[in-house]
Amino acid sequence: MRSLHTERHRTQHISGLRAAVLGANDGIVSTASLIIGVAAASASQSAVLVAGVAGLVAGAMSMAAGEYVSVSSQSDTEQADIARERTELATEPAKEHAELAEIYVRRGLDATLAQEVARQLMVKDALAAHVRDELGLSDVASARPLQAAVYSALAFTLGAGLPLLTAWLAPEAYLASVVGVASLVFLMLLGALAAYTGGASILKGITSVTFWGAMAMIVTAGVGLLFGAMG
Repeated sequence: MRSLHTERHRTQHISGLRAAVLGANDGIVSTASLIIGVAAASASQSAVLVAGVAGLVAGAMSMAAGEYVSVSSQSDTEQADIARERTELATEPAKEHAELAEIYVRRGLDATLAQEVARQLMVKDALAAHVRDELGLSDVASARPLQAAVYSALAFTLGAGLPLLTAWLAPEAYLASVVGVASLVFLMLLGALAAYTGGASILKGITSVTFWGAMAMIVTAGVGLLFGAMG
């Protein structure tokens, strides 16, 4: 007997990919911008590194907490909807059957077949059928707060570590320039990797990530120069 063909879809990892890319991008951009801004204000290399480390730690904690709260809110909403469906299935099963059948009719089945499909699916697992087809929820897309928080914190740390390491290795006289150029390269690689992993346009991924990262670094460099001149 031939084995069934198993397809692998990128959407199975979309939640983790989103959190990882967001964290790494934010780590690179925010830390590089912080380093460039402080360096532009004529601070010493040691002061720049201290600011960079502080930015890395604070940013990682902030990303983890923010992602956890955000995804937890989504998860709470999903669970409330599921609880409502469970109650409706217990109190109004006929109405829920008709509702599910109507969904299948709108998707292209004739009324008789839709009624039978809805009946069979509800016999097997009524709640799962309604959660999937009425609410549009699935294991792939469901909210996982802890996973998102951990992915974001780790990705931010890895991303922030790149410009920080560059600042440590760069000559003090050219620190801001070296960090800026290196960070743009890091962003280009991240954009390409994220686009490739997600099956999107690599050129578009590189362009969008690099453009906004460059804008952030330019603005913070300007602020640093302004405060350096005022000092």
